[in-house]
Amino acid sequence: MLCGNCGRPRANAPTECACIPAQVWQVREVQTAVERGDAVTVVQYLRRTLPALSQEALARMSGLSQSTIHRAEQGKGLTNPKRARQALDGFGAPRADVSHSCSHSSAAVPPPSSGVPRDPTPIDPTRYPHTLTRGASLGAVAAGHNLPWLAHTAATTDRAQLRIGEAEVGLLSDAALDLDALDQRFGGARLWRPARAHLYWVHHLIEHGTYSDATGRQLHSIAGQLTTSLGWFCYDADQQTEARVYFSEALNVAMLGGDDPLATRTLSNMARQSVDLGKAREAVRFSRLAEVHAAEWHSPPRVRALLAIRQAQGHARSGDRPACEEAIKRSWELFERGVTDRDPDWSSFLNEAELTCLEGMCRSDLGQHTRAIELLTASARLQDVEHSRNRGMCLARLANAALKKQDLDQTAFAAEQALTLVDGGMASSRNFKQLRLVREGLVPLQADRAARQLTDRLDQYIPA
Repeated sequence: MLCGNCGRPRANAPTECACIPAQVWQVREVQTAVERGDAVTVVQYLRRTLPALSQEALARMSGLSQSTIHRAEQGKGLTNPKRARQALDGFGAPRADVSHSCSHSSAAVPPPSSGVPRDPTPIDPTRYPHTLTRGASLGAVAAGHNLPWLAHTAATTDRAQLRIGEAEVGLLSDAALDLDALDQRFGGARLWRPARAHLYWVHHLIEHGTYSDATGRQLHSIAGQLTTSLGWFCYDADQQTEARVYFSEALNVAMLGGDDPLATRTLSNMARQSVDLGKAREAVRFSRLAEVHAAEWHSPPRVRALLAIRQAQGHARSGDRPACEEAIKRSWELFERGVTDRDPDWSSFLNEAELTCLEGMCRSDLGQHTRAIELLTASARLQDVEHSRNRGMCLARLANAALKKQDLDQTAFAAEQALTLVDGGMASSRNFKQLRLVREGLVPLQADRAARQLTDRLDQYIPA
């Protein structure tokens, strides 16, 4: 039987299908579900443990519609035994008595209550004593501590001690997501070094670890996402040359692996950096290339909205008002289509507050300072604490726009709000650069007492 996703034979062939690793069918939860004909539980397990296996891929394998797979992931549908069996057969689930056919390996699968990962073979490569939750890892990085898998004890190259399974991949992926979440809240200035160390460790596992083909694909995917994240952190830390190096490397990984979502994300990041580097035409070109890659994986509206506003930023910086207006309109139209279950994690920052802020930045670059102030004020009011770095950027740009309108009260208010975020731990070199521009703009106004007071405040945070 051929796999409906990759077209390869299920087993006993030199190029057999590896979409769903054989050990999945040895997991007790899956065995029980197959025995009951419970395709919903199997779909939920596959989507939870094999994030690279999309709903579209499962639909192709099972012969069912993507909407049916989506409903199954939500715990609904597939109540017809015939259709459930069709899905299980399409996934390659064994028809024989699973508990009997897997008797040689079932002893290696720990019971659910043991607290040990259910993968029958994984060995924790870093020998951490407990499962680190996502919240705990977030706190560890925020406190400046290395994550467990970055410890020196993990430097072994003994393959017997570097067997990578489902649990390890999950932790590595969660750590990458945690770094992105920390960037959204605090900025990348303090993140690029730990992110680089984490990336080195993932590459070490790829080079020296023992893992299945499916796990290998997941590790490469994590490495690619980490590389473009690292480029972003360097960009936010004003390490522009390093940022370009990592963006280029991430783009190479995407091209070599045919990873269009990674290429889309990386080119979007590169477009944003190009705006700040004063390379407006390059920003537009990168965002258009990102749209080409986005079309390849039928990206959801929220991703396309992000790429449209990236184009708008490039047009605004070059002074092309008509093109900017068109791109802004297109971005809002796409944004208003709402979120979908296909939205990648890296596009989740684009909420209403952020899109409002990005439009405000475009208006400011076009010299429309009154409209920019309205938008940036609204964005600062809407933005949540989880996106404090973006709120800080919005406030710094608001202070600049207000200063250009000679509104010192508004300038001082926005700058003070931005400094409050700095006191709370926000460390974004981009935000500091905007506040430095505010201080420079205050120089001709030193005859005004309010201008002098704000300059003194900014001097406490920004080196001369």
